[in-house]
Amino acid sequence: MTESVRAVRASVQIGSLAVDGFMLPDGSYRMSQTQAAECVGKPEINARRFLDSKAIKALLGKGYTPDTIEIESSSEQVRGRGRFNALPLEVVTAYWLTQAGEGNKQALSLVWVLLTETLERRFDTAFDVTRTERERNELLSDRVRRLERDINQAFWVEDEIRFQRDHYERLLREYGIDPWEIPGTEEEPS
Repeated sequence: MTESVRAVRASVQIGSLAVDGFMLPDGSYRMSQTQAAECVGKPEINARRFLDSKAIKALLGKGYTPDTIEIESSSEQVRGRGRFNALPLEVVTAYWLTQAGEGNKQALSLVWVLLTETLERRFDTAFDVTRTERERNELLSDRVRRLERDINQAFWVEDEIRFQRDHYERLLREYGIDPWEIPGTEEEPS
């Protein structure tokens, strides 16, 4: 019987989000499948379906399944929460990026601000700017709030335009006009 891998848990701040992060004995990091989905407003089944998708199987291999990892016991451990489906951070970010591409506004704002922070950290290093993690999390939280507001407004405009287009298309059809017919191509009655 093989010995199971045990992970150490720590709370990880991502702006105003607090997630459980896990470190494996080899120093690699994992996040639970459930929390990866919850961070972008989706149920766990959505992440599971993503792991069954053709796209992720092409990247990770056809036989990919998340590892089930045990958590090092602590005095705070809740019964029944000793194991979880562990996703490498590359899989978590691929899932979030896919969700953003599918129009998930929460995922879009999260991915956007994390990309910005990654670049900003490199610029800070180049210019010898030092920020605390608290300052970075506050900045990230502010950016998420601002982006979510802006994205919702941008999508609201698109939704309104789509609503108006559909309304006028229905009206034209009620009067026997095909709004998508090219003028001069109608067949003449015989």
